[in-house]
Amino acid sequence: MSVAGESGGRAQQLRQMAQEVEQAAERATDPEQRQRLKDKARRLKEQSEQASSMGGGDIYPPQ
Repeated sequence: MSVAGESGGRAQQLRQMAQEVEQAAERATDPEQRQRLKDKARRLKEQSEQASSMGGGDIYPPQ
């Protein structure tokens, strides 16, 4: 598998994890836990965006 394919797969995994964590946050009854889960989901989304941009060969961040 190519580096781009590996990065794309990683990005997809991160997006899936972010979605699962977001769903867990929606079900959480404790406000602090909900916020922690939302923050974690946001970080996972950011990581997925970075992984997908690296797979595309972009070396500069989007503006």
